[in-house]
Amino acid sequence: MNEKAIAKAAEIIRSKSSEESMGAGVALSLIDDEGYPTTSSVSIAKSDGIRQITFCTSMDSNKAKRAMACNRASVCIFDDKYDENHEESAYYNITLVGTIEVVTDLETKKEMWYEGMEEHCSGPEDENYCVLRFTTKRYNLWVDLGEEITGRF
Repeated sequence: MNEKAIAKAAEIIRSKSSEESMGAGVALSLIDDEGYPTTSSVSIAKSDGIRQITFCTSMDSNKAKRAMACNRASVCIFDDKYDENHEESAYYNITLVGTIEVVTDLETKKEMWYEGMEEHCSGPEDENYCVLRFTTKRYNLWVDLGEEITGRF
C-alpha cells in the first residue's frame, strides 16, 4: 500500500509545480535564528516524486538565510476541500521531513527558472537568485480518506 500512496503523493506534488497551482497549499518550515520553526508558503519549481523538491528564491530572503544556518526542514502539501458526504474527496495532507540546501550553480539555476521569478530576480544568472533543494528523510502521507501512511528513506 505504501507504493500506491507514495505514487499518489508524487502526482499531487507534481501538480503543485504547474503554473496554475504555484504556491497553492504548499508550506516550507525552517528553523529561525532563535531556534523556532517558521513556516512560509512557497511555490514548487520541480519535484522528483516525494524524494526531492526544489524551490526558487533569492539569496537575501529569510528562507535562504535560514536554510544556510540550519539544514533541517519540513514541507507540507495540503488541500482540505471535500464535500460534506466525503465523496470524491480532494483532501490530502503530505508532510515531508528532511534536509534543505541552497544551490547556486548556474546549470541548476537555469533548469529551475520559471516564469514569475523575474518579479524577484533578473534571470538565472542573477547572483541573488538561488534554488532551495529539499530532500525527504521521512514522510507522513494522508492521500486517501481513512488511511495514513508513514515511512522513512
